[in-house]
Amino acid sequence: MWIKICGITSLEDAQLAVLAGADAIGFILAPSPRRITPQAIRKITKELPSSIEKIGVFVDAPIEEILVVCETAGLTGVQLHGESSADDAANLRARLKKHRMRVVEVVHYPGDSTVFARHLRALCSQTAADPDRSAVLVDTAIVGKLGGTGVPFDWRSAQDSFLQHSAPLRLIAAGGLHPKNVRQAIQMLRPWGVDVSSGVEAAPGRKDHARLTEFIRAARAAAMEFSEIGQPLER
Repeated sequence: MWIKICGITSLEDAQLAVLAGADAIGFILAPSPRRITPQAIRKITKELPSSIEKIGVFVDAPIEEILVVCETAGLTGVQLHGESSADDAANLRARLKKHRMRVVEVVHYPGDSTVFARHLRALCSQTAADPDRSAVLVDTAIVGKLGGTGVPFDWRSAQDSFLQHSAPLRLIAAGGLHPKNVRQAIQMLRPWGVDVSSGVEAAPGRKDHARLTEFIRAARAAAMEFSEIGQPLER
């Protein structure tokens, strides 16, 4: 289970995430109460172990800008929101490949399981042609919001698609997760990873240390519990 703590704005919160067992931390580089500059990110990333992934979250940013920010901020991966085309994502993956950087593409669950399944099948076809695809993060679709919704999508409706496609696509569940519901999300969706931001905050951009630690502990326990052969799915 890959666990990312997003919306980090301070070294203290980043170090807590590392100590609690996160695999990755995320920095918002787009308009948001959690926005942080590349220079401020660098002051944090230089103090972190190389084993932790440092993911920059971008919205419709030009490729050249993303590359400059990655170098300035000391990032090891990017997360792409917005209307960027599949060609742009593939181009960015190709540019970042030599640096072994992760690229996370974001899709929004449309509320229609048939439409979602069709979308994932298309992504699977693209993955076959582009094996360097890193991961696909699934968030809630809310008009006017590109991410950080703080609202869960319909896990029950999305369940079959997740179970069918999570392995080839490395699906990451996001949107409205928190310490009390992450076990259920993992039980129903069996995602490759989970992503949380507002669900472990005391205020926008400031983490609640107890909730963050509890979230990671609950996600790890659920991943171990439901990896056992024969565990029933909740439907």
